[in-house]
Amino acid sequence: MSLWTKAQQLQGDALQQVRAVYGEHFPIEVRHFLAAWIEEKMWDLDPENPQHEQYVAGLIASLIQELEAKANTMTTEDLFLTKLKLIEAANMFRQRYSHNPLSLFRIIRHCLNTEMKLVRQVENVALGRGGIVAPGLSLIPDSNAEIAQQLDYLRRRTQETGEDLRKMEQEQESFALQYHECTKLNAHLQHLQTQPQNQQNVELEKKLRRQKEMLEQMLNQKVAGLVQLRLTLADKLKDTITHLNTLQSRVLDDELIRWKREQQLQGNGAQFNSNLDTIQEWCESLAEIIWLNRQQIKEAERLKQKIGLEPTGITDILPGLNNQITQLLSSLVTSTFIIEKQPPQVMKTNTRFSSTVRLLVGGKLNVHMTPPQVKVTIISEAQANALLKNDKMAKGEASGEILNNTGTMEYHQATRQLSVSFRNMQLKKIKRAEKKGTESVMDEKFSLLFQSQFSVGGGELVFQVWTLSLPVVVIVHGNQEPHAWATVTWDNAFAEPGRIPFAVPDKVAWLQVADALNMKFKAATGRLLTDENLRFLAEKAFRSNSQQQVGDYSTMMLSWSQFCKEPLPERNFTFWEWFYAVMKLTREHLRGPWIDGAIMGFVRKKQAEELLSTCANGTFLLRFSDSELGGVTIAWVGDQTEVFMLQPFTSKDFAIRSLADRISDLQHLAALFPDIPKEQAFGKYYTPFTENQPTTSNGYVKPLLVTHVPGWGGPAASLGGGSYPPTPQHMYQPQSPDPSVTRDTPSVASAVSDSVSSCYHGAGGVGIGGTEMDYSYVELMGNVELPALDEDPIDLNGFSSFSDFMQSYKQP
Repeated sequence: MSLWTKAQQLQGDALQQVRAVYGEHFPIEVRHFLAAWIEEKMWDLDPENPQHEQYVAGLIASLIQELEAKANTMTTEDLFLTKLKLIEAANMFRQRYSHNPLSLFRIIRHCLNTEMKLVRQVENVALGRGGIVAPGLSLIPDSNAEIAQQLDYLRRRTQETGEDLRKMEQEQESFALQYHECTKLNAHLQHLQTQPQNQQNVELEKKLRRQKEMLEQMLNQKVAGLVQLRLTLADKLKDTITHLNTLQSRVLDDELIRWKREQQLQGNGAQFNSNLDTIQEWCESLAEIIWLNRQQIKEAERLKQKIGLEPTGITDILPGLNNQITQLLSSLVTSTFIIEKQPPQVMKTNTRFSSTVRLLVGGKLNVHMTPPQVKVTIISEAQANALLKNDKMAKGEASGEILNNTGTMEYHQATRQLSVSFRNMQLKKIKRAEKKGTESVMDEKFSLLFQSQFSVGGGELVFQVWTLSLPVVVIVHGNQEPHAWATVTWDNAFAEPGRIPFAVPDKVAWLQVADALNMKFKAATGRLLTDENLRFLAEKAFRSNSQQQVGDYSTMMLSWSQFCKEPLPERNFTFWEWFYAVMKLTREHLRGPWIDGAIMGFVRKKQAEELLSTCANGTFLLRFSDSELGGVTIAWVGDQTEVFMLQPFTSKDFAIRSLADRISDLQHLAALFPDIPKEQAFGKYYTPFTENQPTTSNGYVKPLLVTHVPGWGGPAASLGGGSYPPTPQHMYQPQSPDPSVTRDTPSVASAVSDSVSSCYHGAGGVGIGGTEMDYSYVELMGNVELPALDEDPIDLNGFSSFSDFMQSYKQP
């Protein structure tokens, strides 16, 4: 028996709870007509598993298709309304959840969980004893579904108080009619008292008095009923406002604040699955419910003024409720004026940038009927502090000048979003504060202030709204970028909720720093750091040696100065500058091999020697240089098990020739540590080469550079395995290092630009003047001894021109 079949058999309160869990967000008709399909598809998925996101998106798309197909089968007249309901649900799902299918999936899971829990309670079936528990279906509370359920409760509650108001109005009208009748009777009786007291008038007076007594009795009952209705309505409205306050606090203080925090962590590279559309739905529902309840309170006060009934000892709570509900609306509106797309956090002057702000409740409150203007200014940290304390800015106060800083909010019908995108802002000038101690301009934080004003309810309520961007650091030159990113990264990672702008701790536990660095590196390079990588970074950040245990770092506090102010020992750069340069190099030139795990990278020079010392000749590994910013070196085992280090390559070198091609060029490199053939590790990154290189448009043949290390044989290409053709033998003969000489690991440099040997390939064999040569210039230079310049100085005295000198030079 299916879960839905069992749920339908529930009785009383349990059945009511099943009905209550469904509503506008997920109509019960959809559950009924797609019961089998839903229960078949929804069991074995965890909505919190990122790997299931794509499958869930496909599942929700299939649900909509199934819903439409089911609706199309309903052709009989008695199912016409049901058909319309299913089509309406399919359209609503497509509009609301196409961009956030996980939200609908969680709602459905919550409904199924509720059904299962209620069926278990009734059947008294213990978990795991042959009940209806399906594998993978958990009973974890779902935040989205809980909020949707509470909104449904508040909608029903608002409908009830609306009905109570109508009943109260009817009762008041009935009371007014009876009161009018009673007044007429009183007037008639008074008139009779002025008439002669004959038998007829006496009987009539008795009759009228009996009618008056009955009317007065009924009026007293009506008064008691009206008083009770008013008290009950006021209590219900008070209860609704209490629930609204709790739910709004959850949406704004939990869900929206969480969204803002995740948006800030996105600045450090964290994955950001924005649920802003779902939050907007909640906020719009809250706005609608709050507005209706506010209207009901005002209507109740109007009805109360029409018939003044003030029971002694009972305080009128309606004015207080009106203030509370208005404050709730104000809080909702001002809190939902948010920055959907943050401006760049490292901002360069005279450079174009963009940002988008959005009012989540704008559509529901019809704010777009008079589109509000939004103005953007840049303010300092001190100004941001003053703004939060006083809730206003001094007129014209700003810390810089921004071009194209005003815009009009527009309502987009398809998405139901009220927003404005600033696409062409530009910071022209910046006014900085005085620096103290070791502070630099890259430590200074600013923020963009977005301000607007609009009215709702026909001008009844006027709102002045503003919001601050995440902290930004303003630079004027690219060389300031690394330190600026240090400031931003530290702020994004360690900012605490509700902080004073823009306070951050001076010291942070290493585990938190490690998480931030890991997040940043993964976003830039595509792969997380390993525990060994993080241990290496801890050693470097704390200026310690490799003897210290990794467990010691977890409790250690890293200071801001250690992070990016104090130079590393015997270096002229900081820990952050070193890390940032490595990250930039990996992102721009080493991403593929890094993701493959072919680059060890974070390993000390001595540790690299120890790792390679027991390996076969030609085994190599890649490590990030300790001495050169953004450098990567190749360490390899020579003929006599001695380990050599190649002078580090940098971004400039890889802009000329890639890492994979350089490794291919170097014949003496055979296997990547521990024993992976280099073609297997790097072959897919080699640059393809064809023998017939095309001639460029100007008729020249383009030369090619091939890496060669003097003393270590010709390039690998000479064996036919490289990505480029053979090159002439270098003039230097390979020399094995003398094992008797004790020295540090040698640093071997290649021949051109400190790292690259230039071997040009054109039309082979063609020499100077286009004549064929018997031997190359390299061979010539290898067989001719030239005198040292200081042994035979050149005397240019007596020559009037360089051509005279050359003529003399040619004479034997």
